[in-house]
Parts: sequence; C-alpha cells; structure tokens
Amino acid sequence: MIGRNNWIFSDTVGGAKASTNLYSLIETAKLNGLEPYRHLQPIFTEPPKAKTLADIEKLLPWAVDPAYINGLK
Repeated sequence: MIGRNNWIFSDTVGGAKASTNLYSLIETAKLNGLEPYRHLQPIFTEPPKAKTLADIEKLLPWAVDPAYINGLK
C-alpha cells in the first residue's frame, strides 16, 4: 500500500491531488509496458508544441510505441 502511507505527508489538499495525478500517470505507464520516467519526459515537454488533438493523443500510453519509450529504437 504505497499510496496510503505516502499521503500522510501531504500538507495540503492540492499537494495530495498533485501526488495522486503523478502516481496515476506512473502506474498507467507501467500497465502499458512503458518505463515511467521515459514516458513522462515527452508528456511534460511535447504538449506546448502540439497543434492538433492527434498530437496530444500520440502521447497517451496505449498509443505510444513501447520500443521507442523504452529506448529500444
């Protein structure tokens, strides 16, 4: 139970929500066979460059090529 014990240290509701969002991104990446750190990098850098909804959808964990994210390509 990683979540329950870590939320003890959240000082604010906003901080707890931010932690929950990040934890959700990490676990979703894992469920889709992606290395979380390498998956999060483009999530934080590419959206400002996006011109269309399709550009954003390419960043979804189930749309990403795992070989690319995991450094195999």
